[in-house]
Amino acid sequence: MEARTYADDRRAGVVHEVIAVGSVVGIGALATRRRGAWGAVLLTALATWTALGGRSLVRAGHAMADRLDADDLVGARELLPSLCGRDPSVLDTEGLARAALESVAENTSDAAVAPLLWGAVAGVPGVLGYRAVNTLDAMIGYRNERYERFGWAAARTDDVANVVPARVTGMLTAVLAPLVGGTAGASLRAWRRDAGSHPSPNAGVVEASMAGALGVRLGGRTQYRHGIELRPGLGDGPAPTSVDLRRAVRMSEGVQVGAVVVAGVIAWVRGGR
Repeated sequence: MEARTYADDRRAGVVHEVIAVGSVVGIGALATRRRGAWGAVLLTALATWTALGGRSLVRAGHAMADRLDADDLVGARELLPSLCGRDPSVLDTEGLARAALESVAENTSDAAVAPLLWGAVAGVPGVLGYRAVNTLDAMIGYRNERYERFGWAAARTDDVANVVPARVTGMLTAVLAPLVGGTAGASLRAWRRDAGSHPSPNAGVVEASMAGALGVRLGGRTQYRHGIELRPGLGDGPAPTSVDLRRAVRMSEGVQVGAVVVAGVIAWVRGGR
């Protein structure tokens, strides 16, 4: 579709976003029409399973920690693209650990909390529509020569879709900080102090709250294939290690369970649908 809609223009990007996301939402809405109770349950379960990525995130986090513990830099660099879009060829052990940990923090919100919340609020169209928004942002929401304008709509839509999920993730991270030896106070302090300086209004929240809970410092020079970004520091403490990455994965698992509870409460309040 991009070959048909692409132009170095924001309006073309809006058209691309509307067609791509709108078609998925429409399919979800059509699929849920005139379904019996059990059909609705099955369809909701299938849509949610399709949209969730928390289990894959946990597996990738543990695999990265295993390779770093074994000093397998080649293997760790090969694995990193499954977690984030940074250039692994320029990263050492410390850089790989930080990149993986920041990705675990951000994707706990994007791949688990947000789909659950959108599903609880808007059912099958909501969960599938959110996954379309988030995936399209990962495809074209970049500030490089090709996508600076065309990908603007995808990036901004994703920002809006994740405003509430990111903050729910931050609150759950703070509440569950004792799971990884941290405190809610430290997590909330890092959130309040550092999140606003991050270029993303949502990634800053989840990364800062995670850094505070773990007692590590995230941010700094971040190299993508399209260029280098100098990220602000998040949290206080040393640079993260593979041990901290495993703690972040454990936190991610706890936050995912917490998100299931929150989504269930929302669905119950809305009438048990």
